[in-house]
Amino acid sequence: MEAMVLVVGLMLGAVVLVGIGDRLRLPWPALMVLLGAAVAVIPGLPDGVDLDPELILPLFLPPLLYATAQRTSWAMFRARWRTIVLLAVALVVATIAAVAGAAWLLVPGIGLTAAVALGAMVAPPDPVAVEAVAGRVRIPRRLLSVLQAEGLFNDATALVVFQAAVLATVERHTLVGGELILSFVAGALGAIVLGIVVAWLARRLMDRVDDTVGRSALTLVLPFAVYVAAEEVHASGVVAVVVLALQLRSSVGPDESAERLVQRSFWSVVELLVTGIAFGLIGLELRGVVDAAGERLGEMLLHALVVVAVVFAVRAVWMAGALVAIRSRPIDATGAPRTGREAVVLTWCGMRGLATLALALSIPHALADGSEFPARVEIVLIACTVLVATLLVPGFTLPVLVKALGIAGDADAEEQAEREITRRAREAALRTLAEFRAEAPPELAEALDNRFARFGGLLRGDPETEEDRARLATVKKARDLLTRVQAEALAAARAEVLAARREPGTDPEAADRVLHRLDLRSVLLD
Repeated sequence: MEAMVLVVGLMLGAVVLVGIGDRLRLPWPALMVLLGAAVAVIPGLPDGVDLDPELILPLFLPPLLYATAQRTSWAMFRARWRTIVLLAVALVVATIAAVAGAAWLLVPGIGLTAAVALGAMVAPPDPVAVEAVAGRVRIPRRLLSVLQAEGLFNDATALVVFQAAVLATVERHTLVGGELILSFVAGALGAIVLGIVVAWLARRLMDRVDDTVGRSALTLVLPFAVYVAAEEVHASGVVAVVVLALQLRSSVGPDESAERLVQRSFWSVVELLVTGIAFGLIGLELRGVVDAAGERLGEMLLHALVVVAVVFAVRAVWMAGALVAIRSRPIDATGAPRTGREAVVLTWCGMRGLATLALALSIPHALADGSEFPARVEIVLIACTVLVATLLVPGFTLPVLVKALGIAGDADAEEQAEREITRRAREAALRTLAEFRAEAPPELAEALDNRFARFGGLLRGDPETEEDRARLATVKKARDLLTRVQAEALAAARAEVLAARREPGTDPEAADRVLHRLDLRSVLLD
């Protein structure tokens, strides 16, 4: 019961902090870190939750990876495969090597394989944290897409290295580079096939389920199922979940508006609550780590700050090299960074998050022979420090940095792409109306002509003539009046139904069905 109370409290705290973040315009992942820190110092709470370390990754990673992957597309990955390889694979490997070298030199008794495990923990930036922090700031969408693509696949690279390094540490044998590469390639290919097959089967099942709630519930089960299945066949669970999300998203039809609305809200809630619980748990774990550090806490924190500096330095050097490469050979028109300002922003946006947390908590306490895992306390402390530093510092300073660099002007230029999509949508709608107008009987022709003019006016982003602007103003005025009247009428109807629901003798189920229809009308009106 104590664990249940703690989890409920963390979820409630997450909801409250998100509301505060919206009001203060602060990124909620950074506030979640503060929540974890607050939880860590509350007297009377346990030092942690009795959760099997092997369950940390399967419980936390699948839903958040799935939620983030739904915001991307196959087309984006095809266009940016070079960026994905360079950032999600090569940069992760370089960061692992640099951090492992620094930790091996700094931390007494850590050993090379445990140092590599630490490097794998802190190497991958988190797509959830990047989206929540950078998505609120006016940076070019191209940069945000690069960060998302990096975040979705770098976990796979880090996880393969982490699992191999932990196994080598526990069983006291050495790491073999060739085996790691082969394991990564085989795991990725197997995960891609598994993700596509499961997505095809899930789509066939969804086509036979008419209930939107049931279809949304299935999408909650699928990430866990495909992750566990991939791990059972020694494939990459991370890649399998991402492929599943991309494949399902690409198969959604244009008429499934209600389902998209429901699932977007549903997954936003899941993402929020899971992240809140995760960062609350890191607070509890951190208190135990601080207590275990004892008199060596100051020395451990100093080592952690050195590792933080190494993490930032490796990313800065890598982005500078990427800038030189793109300028000398501009193959990818959507690549980044293109300027020094973009290189600074991409360096600053390397926020660590859930993957670092989950990997830190999943380190076993003992080796195969029963002895303690080497330097486990300091490893977890360093990982938590890197997470806090790379999330809090950029999270609270990114808006100021973007404003100082003038990146927001580049974001304004990218809005031209949105205007082009709007133009295409307007023309498609007008073509459809024209087809109906040609076939309509005379008594309907006038009504279609009015609708034709209204569609042209409402979808046009920038009226081109005074006549267009005057017509648009008239249409907007009439529409706003009609919308207000309908909104007030629907509000009165909902209030009456709720009052009736509270009266004795009223069937709540019948009242809920009526209220549901009114709610749908309200959503459509909005």
